[in-house]
Amino acid sequence: MFENQPKGLWALSLANTGERFGYYTMIAVFVLFLKANFGLSAGAAGAIYSIFMGLVYFLPFVGGIMADKYGYGKMVTMGIVVMFLGYLFLAVPLGGNTVALVAMLAALALISLGTGLFKGNLQVMVGNLYDDPRYSDRRDSGFSIFYMAINIGSLFAPTAAIGIMNYVQSRYGVSVNDSYHYAFGIACLSLILSIAIYYAFRGSFRQTENISSKNTASDQVEEISKEETKSRITALCLVFAVVIFFWMAFQQNGLTLTLFADEFTAKTSSGLQSMAFDVWNLVLLIFIVYALFGLFQSKHAKGRVISALVIVASAAVLVYRYMHLAGSIDIAAPIFQHFNPCFVVMLTPVSIALFGSLAKKGKEPSAPRKIALGMLVAAAAYVIMMVGSIGLLSPAQQKVAGDAATFASPNWLIFTYMTLTFGELLLSPIGISFVSKVAPPKYKGMMMGGWFVATAVGNLLVSVGGFLWGSLPLWSVWCVFVVLCLLSALFMFAIMKRLEKVAK
Repeated sequence: MFENQPKGLWALSLANTGERFGYYTMIAVFVLFLKANFGLSAGAAGAIYSIFMGLVYFLPFVGGIMADKYGYGKMVTMGIVVMFLGYLFLAVPLGGNTVALVAMLAALALISLGTGLFKGNLQVMVGNLYDDPRYSDRRDSGFSIFYMAINIGSLFAPTAAIGIMNYVQSRYGVSVNDSYHYAFGIACLSLILSIAIYYAFRGSFRQTENISSKNTASDQVEEISKEETKSRITALCLVFAVVIFFWMAFQQNGLTLTLFADEFTAKTSSGLQSMAFDVWNLVLLIFIVYALFGLFQSKHAKGRVISALVIVASAAVLVYRYMHLAGSIDIAAPIFQHFNPCFVVMLTPVSIALFGSLAKKGKEPSAPRKIALGMLVAAAAYVIMMVGSIGLLSPAQQKVAGDAATFASPNWLIFTYMTLTFGELLLSPIGISFVSKVAPPKYKGMMMGGWFVATAVGNLLVSVGGFLWGSLPLWSVWCVFVVLCLLSALFMFAIMKRLEKVAK
């Protein structure tokens, strides 16, 4: 997994980890903040959330066009500065009046613009590392590692958000509404770390910052005919159309899945289950998974011994923590959002090993086929939610039910996140890798931006879940996402030969 990767991958991945940690710290509590601080309904909060997410993923298209002209490195640096200003404004507590609402919307505009300049262009720089023939066959695994690094940052984000809020409430008597701003302030600190990493290790990837259609890519452009360019762009646009519905379903983790956690999931947990809500227990499980791979794949006895010691030590700590559990614990809704990044980090080596094994046998699915399979897995995730919601009240009924309210086990959400994450691993890093490989050289920044435009449209459609959240039975809300993911998968399989032709 980690062998023969370019040095610049690690620096770019860590810089992105810092930025994503701050972003997901904010996202973990954002919808709850909108409801608590401004008294918004689920539909109104969902609309603001989805518009913001849409801008976050649309503006990389603009950032990509600018980078193709001015260079990727300049846009990445500018993006971090603009994002920092946005998070800084969001961290200022102004209350819940109209002025505060306008200030919050202005902060969101800055964050989305900064993300647009930063996010897509950093990923183009990662792709440029693999234009070197020495690393070209490691492109998919490289993007999987990059994607895993993103999720290491987001793994700790919900715990950080809840931890800082609880701390300032109990230690300094800060109100619940004002405590949200301290969570947003963490993003400012994480961006300082991100830019420090970027410039400290810039020498390992500097060659990727200024690659554009006007210089180093010119030789490649001459080798690609207009017909081939058109064919590639058409294929990419078809993929973009499909992934819209994946992101519509996936990004429900910040809206309807968080609302389900807040309104319908048991508020306490005990025993073995309760250990899943402590991020450090999850980190120990991740250590065990990676050490198991080291145990069986290490080429040296020393590596196998170290792996075995890590497994034993991690398992021992987990057993000790289990033996000293202190009854039941309270479950805060945002904490469920640490399961997705946990499973990304945990399942990435499993995914790479699985497809690496299939590749050796000549049976590895193509990138477009993996994307289609990812849509099927996403549909399966919401089937789990459908089953878990049978017998529960509607959100409107739950709101007035009092003692008659119905609740579900946290396990339904945990298994949903695990399944949805595997679909994400099949679709997101592989899709980004596919775009970086297939995009015509002079349109590379624009096409990577196109991937984010598709993601943006999907995020705009996230609000559909918020508007469905009311009098409808819960199972029917999840059924909408099942049907959309299934139809998208069928469309992908219908055009598979066309997609696989340009991927060769």
